[in-house]
Amino acid sequence: MKIVVLIVRSLLGVAFLIFGVNGVLNFIPQPPIPPGLVKDFSTVMAASHYMAAVGVVEIIASVLLLVNRYVPLALVLLGPVLVNILLFHLLMAPASIAPGIVVTIFWFVVFYSVRSAFAGIFQAKVQD
Repeated sequence: MKIVVLIVRSLLGVAFLIFGVNGVLNFIPQPPIPPGLVKDFSTVMAASHYMAAVGVVEIIASVLLLVNRYVPLALVLLGPVLVNILLFHLLMAPASIAPGIVVTIFWFVVFYSVRSAFAGIFQAKVQD
């Protein structure tokens, strides 16, 4: 199981490193964006530099995953990013959701390996 987690953690780290750096430097060519909600959303995200900020978060989290330090923190940083990836694809571009599902599965595999770090947030009631 340790080898599986190592491989999945590395793949998750590499994926977010590549796309995080791309979010900052835009080196991966993008196909034309179809008109409609996806184009409107993408235009606003690009014009506001929001995606560059998300890219920086992805880079930080991916480096933490790749060096195997502060993995729970990396997962906390990537959680909202994954939620937004999945929501974007579910609501606006469902045909291209597969990569989002794959990295979400990877996230859960890594999460399961460090689940003890999150034990405190899964308490229904905090003891005084």
